[in-house]
Amino acid sequence: MATKILVTGGTGTLGRQVLPLLRNTGADVRVLSRRAREPVDGVEFVAGDLLRDKEIDAAAAGVDTILHLAGDAKGDEVATENLMRAAFAAGVRHVVYISVTAADLLPLTYFRAKFAAEQVVATSGVPWTTLRAAQFHDFVPNLVDAMLKSPVLPILGGVRVQPVDAREVAARLVELALGAPTGRVPDLVGPTVISMRELVRDYLKALGKRRALLTVRVPGKAGRVYRAGENLVFDSADVGKLTWEDYLTERADRP
Repeated sequence: MATKILVTGGTGTLGRQVLPLLRNTGADVRVLSRRAREPVDGVEFVAGDLLRDKEIDAAAAGVDTILHLAGDAKGDEVATENLMRAAFAAGVRHVVYISVTAADLLPLTYFRAKFAAEQVVATSGVPWTTLRAAQFHDFVPNLVDAMLKSPVLPILGGVRVQPVDAREVAARLVELALGAPTGRVPDLVGPTVISMRELVRDYLKALGKRRALLTVRVPGKAGRVYRAGENLVFDSADVGKLTWEDYLTERADRP
């Protein structure tokens, strides 16, 4: 009998990469969505709302594994609490959660929410696996695209990251979802440490655009963590192969 997997966040950046990989394994895939829709490529879509705790029990019924990709800076821990309650009640045997590197170190809204959700997963009574991943390659393009109308782009000074390709994260998550619960696994980061200034500069160059870059100092504890490079993970991390340059080249080749 095929493993039945419920995916939250199945229509997001990561979810769109995960779904075909899961289907290729022969898994029976169900996606929790804000609204019901017809099956697509063998994937079932069911309506439900994690934050409002609507129809979550029905979505989790009969599921072996949940791959929890949905997340938001606001209410992530509440949504995760609702999901884990339903998972426990349904007898789900494994929940895989995607978090972010340095979730426990950075006192920023998004990171705090991810860390709180990690703790909810770990104390739910449901066997679990949590993978922390670095920011995806498209993080900076999405950020810059939203600000391109401005002649000046603010840059976070002293911030270095290890951008990773979403496809490599998706492949790792599918591997984990088909395996046994492992708890916290090694973080997954990209092969290059690069500053936000370099990322923005490279992306603007790829677009053929020029903008003035204004360095903004990150205050408080978050600033200290970034400037000390404590958000970076080395010895204990798994490292992807696809670089930032690979991403830009592939993006430029798209129609």
